[in-house]
Amino acid sequence: MSDIAVPSRADWVAAGVPGLLSVVIPAHNEEGNLCVTVPALIQALEAAGIAHEIVVVNDNSSDGTKAELLDLESRYPALRHVDNTPPNGFGFAVRRGLAEFRGEAVAVVMADMSDSPDDLVVYWKTLQQGHDCVFGSRFIKGGKVVDYPLHKLLLNRMANTFIRVLFGLKLNDTTNAFKCFRREVIAGVQPILAHHFNLTVELPLKAIIRGYSYAVVPISWHNRKTGVSKLRIREMGSRYLFIVLYCLIERLLSRGDYRTRPTQRG
Repeated sequence: MSDIAVPSRADWVAAGVPGLLSVVIPAHNEEGNLCVTVPALIQALEAAGIAHEIVVVNDNSSDGTKAELLDLESRYPALRHVDNTPPNGFGFAVRRGLAEFRGEAVAVVMADMSDSPDDLVVYWKTLQQGHDCVFGSRFIKGGKVVDYPLHKLLLNRMANTFIRVLFGLKLNDTTNAFKCFRREVIAGVQPILAHHFNLTVELPLKAIIRGYSYAVVPISWHNRKTGVSKLRIREMGSRYLFIVLYCLIERLLSRGDYRTRPTQRG
């Protein structure tokens, strides 16, 4: 079991810094990627006048990721890193970041520069329109994918169509990790169960089921140029299905016990 400390819901929400966007980046063996991704994110956020912090979770890396982070931290005050102790894995790394961030909102961004910094700026601006969450889609008008392996693309579209039909969603890219949530949403979707990439499905489905508002915007995605993808499709099928069915059971049988009251924003 993970020993990640999760604050109480009230304490978690109260601890957020107004006007601050946190960016959580899970990183396992991402040497050569972070030195590109972190500066690009900071440059885009500074240019847009968005107060920010970058929290990189070093998830038991065995390459030069830690050294690269220390160098980046010496040059970028907005960056800090935390070392994730075992158990490790994508889900545990993101959960550690979600227990550490300080902002009023948080975005999960991949370390490999597959997510566009400009889209992150759009997320923040869209959030300011009064939404609780902002989800991107690569498969609506204005969205695009570059160099997406065909077999992964086909599996992605089948999985997302299954989820969309099952839950009656307008969102057609639920599995994408790149999403943005207000702090109260992260508090409200606890406890988080997923250990692996199925966390990318658990967070948005719980947020939607529990009554948080969301907007969908088009985004672009580029396949990584350095390093190796951490997603293992053969290992993830049953785990994705588990989370989807867990969320479906909550939606059908919980009688709204976990739904939130709408937040009034001035």
